[in-house]
Amino acid sequence: MPEGRPPYPPFTLETARQKVQAAEDAWNTRDPHRVALAYTEDSVWRNRDRFLTGREEIVAFLTAKWRRELDYALRKSLWSFHEDRIAVRFQYECRDTDGQWWRSYGNELWEFDAHGLMRRREASINDVAIEESDRRIFGPRPADERGTDLPLR
Repeated sequence: MPEGRPPYPPFTLETARQKVQAAEDAWNTRDPHRVALAYTEDSVWRNRDRFLTGREEIVAFLTAKWRRELDYALRKSLWSFHEDRIAVRFQYECRDTDGQWWRSYGNELWEFDAHGLMRRREASINDVAIEESDRRIFGPRPADERGTDLPLR
């Protein structure tokens, strides 16, 4: 039996928010192995134009991502939920190896199994070049900012 990841579906407003914050916290560690444990062994992803299946591919993808996307910091917001599905909006900032800063905007659709593991993730993401002085996401979210949305621009 797989290791469970509470909260479990069906989600309530409170448990959906907890799931979103837990995902944000995990991704902000930039630890591909830790992040991958939130997904089923055979989890299916679409990330932009990439299609992945399983934890091994997820770890490889995230390892390469965080080698390219330096000083990565993410914010996720609950958009909607129903039973075993959650929709999320997010923004993250990072810089590339040339020093250019980027803000990425995206939407994710998540589907969970009964054990609270994500079995499907679909992400659509757009990138905008920004000046370092325009940054507004610095490291993991402080406790007093949990549950707040970032402005669009």
